[in-house]
Amino acid sequence: MPLRKIATIGHPVLRETARELSRDELATAPVRQLIADMIETMRDANGAGIAANQVHEPVRICVVEVDRNPRYPYKPDWSLTVLVNPRVEARTNETFMNYEGCLSVPNLRGQVPRLTAVRIRAWDREGNDVDFEVKGLTAGTFQHEIDHLDGTLFVDRVADTRTLCTWADYDRFHRDAFVARAKALVARFGS
Repeated sequence: MPLRKIATIGHPVLRETARELSRDELATAPVRQLIADMIETMRDANGAGIAANQVHEPVRICVVEVDRNPRYPYKPDWSLTVLVNPRVEARTNETFMNYEGCLSVPNLRGQVPRLTAVRIRAWDREGNDVDFEVKGLTAGTFQHEIDHLDGTLFVDRVADTRTLCTWADYDRFHRDAFVARAKALVARFGS
């Protein structure tokens, strides 16, 4: 599978609202190839997820996977999940502050308020309905990826721009405190 070029902040494709696909379109070879390429591109970049518009295809597909990810060693593992035409629904009003980064926003992190529990409804890569709830840090990951499909980047949701920092300064000044909060969230929700 070929790796796709990842669009970075400033590219107009990241600000487009991705269009929905039909089940017939999902079954086509080009869309199946796109999904396979997205998975390989995400894995190659050590991402926890990627949305189709991040690889210059403004369609409503995103993938999420965490498997002992070296960029996010504090995130609980999550098996590969392909979502087509996903919708996210709040299951609580409770939020947590998630220190986020993004493959499309290189070398930048910032704190984003995310819901602690959401319901996801979508199709899988075969066009079957999926409906599940996700909590904790993993809920933040799904919200981040689905935001991409609406043309929203994590920097748009940063609550306090003074939390924006480079990866090096995040590691130096903020990582330990965030990882402690993240571990508490994982202990509470298991994800």
